[in-house]
Amino acid sequence: MSPYDPSAFPPFAVTVDLVVLTVRSHALCTLIVRRGEQPYQGRWALPGGFVREGEDLGAAAARELVEETGLRAHDPGDPPPLPGNGAHLEQLATYGAPARDPRMRVVSVAHLALAPDLPAPRAGGDANSARWAPVEELLGEAEPLAFDHGQILADGVERARSKIEYSSLATAFCPPEFTVGELRRVYEAVWGVALDPRNFHRKVTGTPGFLVPAGGTTTRQGGRPAQLFRAGGATLLNPPMLRPEV
Repeated sequence: MSPYDPSAFPPFAVTVDLVVLTVRSHALCTLIVRRGEQPYQGRWALPGGFVREGEDLGAAAARELVEETGLRAHDPGDPPPLPGNGAHLEQLATYGAPARDPRMRVVSVAHLALAPDLPAPRAGGDANSARWAPVEELLGEAEPLAFDHGQILADGVERARSKIEYSSLATAFCPPEFTVGELRRVYEAVWGVALDPRNFHRKVTGTPGFLVPAGGTTTRQGGRPAQLFRAGGATLLNPPMLRPEV
């Protein structure tokens, strides 16, 4: 076996990029930042940054999440957190095309974060502005996001859309106590479809462990008082909430 020669390998860096999804004004939105430095200065991009020396990938993603949103990351190895107690954070995929970053060989380990309605973001680091943007606008824009962030965003959105079919992850977009109507609007925003209210109510209240009564009602959506629920203990839904074909 030949001896290891570090000079035979080009230098490269590792970054983490975040697909942070939330529901705002009944639309699925993601956090984007306008880059303040080259490369792609002035272009919109996903938040993220370089992994520090000695830093674990998950810790780097959690640090970036706190810096960008102020949210504490929830350990993805545990059951989903109660809504309002932190953001769901999980590893999405690794992106390592040789030319994805013009500065040098950069491998990005993207992460997906889901949280309830989040406040207006504050820009920091090398980003000179930040905003929430509807994902449908970004995925259909003529001017793509910087780097390969358009593909990362598309992959993150599809991960969220598929996971709420068979898991209770949709409740991560809800406040601690929510109505069935509010949960239905999460599904509609993430999937981009309209759902029948009665059929949806029957499915979610009939799925064991999905929802538990919170013991109260609310009129915050207008109309008659609606029963409040909390996320139940189930992490997998049986039967699943299958996405309607469009």
